[in-house]
Amino acid sequence: MSQGAGSVQAKGAPSFWRAQIPTATILVVIAMVAIWYFSSGASSTTLAGVPATSVSSGLALMVVGFVAGLLGGLIGTGGCSVMLPAIHFWMGYPSAVAVGTTLFAVIFTAISGGYGHLVRRNLDVRAVAWLGGAGIVGVLLGSWLFTFLVAQSALLGLILGLLFLWPAIRMIWEGASQRAMPSRQGGTIPGPTSGWAGFGFLVGVATGVAGLGGGYALVPGLIYLFGAPVYVTMGSSLATMIPLAVVGGGIKLAQGFVDLGAGLLLAAGTVVGAQVGAAIIKRFKPATLKLIFGLYFLYVAVKFIASYFGVAVW
Repeated sequence: MSQGAGSVQAKGAPSFWRAQIPTATILVVIAMVAIWYFSSGASSTTLAGVPATSVSSGLALMVVGFVAGLLGGLIGTGGCSVMLPAIHFWMGYPSAVAVGTTLFAVIFTAISGGYGHLVRRNLDVRAVAWLGGAGIVGVLLGSWLFTFLVAQSALLGLILGLLFLWPAIRMIWEGASQRAMPSRQGGTIPGPTSGWAGFGFLVGVATGVAGLGGGYALVPGLIYLFGAPVYVTMGSSLATMIPLAVVGGGIKLAQGFVDLGAGLLLAAGTVVGAQVGAAIIKRFKPATLKLIFGLYFLYVAVKFIASYFGVAVW
């Protein structure tokens, strides 16, 4: 993989500081909105069942976001799979608000990471257009279905648990077998446009329903279903997540399922974490990381599913 990285960077890659422009810009925007939010008194109007944000919980949210972004930078996920269970199970956010808030936070991560890959020409623009365009339609449908699940928190938890099983099983299998991703060359994603559109639509529906940004499905799907090169997959996945997160997160915000303060704090942490993860990726064995986080995702899946049947899992 390191050789692939070198070949990508050789194609007129921007300087380090130019690559950091979107991250710095997004952090400034987050900071400005957060200052307004917490100073204007808007934060005093909390959503039903949502804990008030204190200094300690605010720091915890940023740490959760940082860990989620770090994971995303290392193995190519969006971070929702870390943030959602963390704020739901251990910070007390209702499942519907946890879904909306984490999806809102991913907007900033996807824009930062997607732009970085775009300036490096590390994505297939045509494939992204089809994946993202059809994905928006899927998000609209999924967001509509979400409104019927809000009152059924146990059922929503069951759906989340079943969706978490996919990345868990995949990561454990790849991690335990030390299975490396296929090494393919090229700068485009093979496949018919109808295949991209169909796949993007399904990912969009899952995004609208469960609030999981889509990276957990896009990355393995593009690699194993379409035979895409790994580095083009990472960039295309993040770029595709931009419209999915913007539309899905925007709808969740309008529907009242986003704790804006928590979402901004998570976003700040995850944007920084993603940059750190991308910088230190060569110091870790991806297979080992996948095994560790695969076991974590399996635990989360079991916890969600068991809760539906009235079984408490610590």
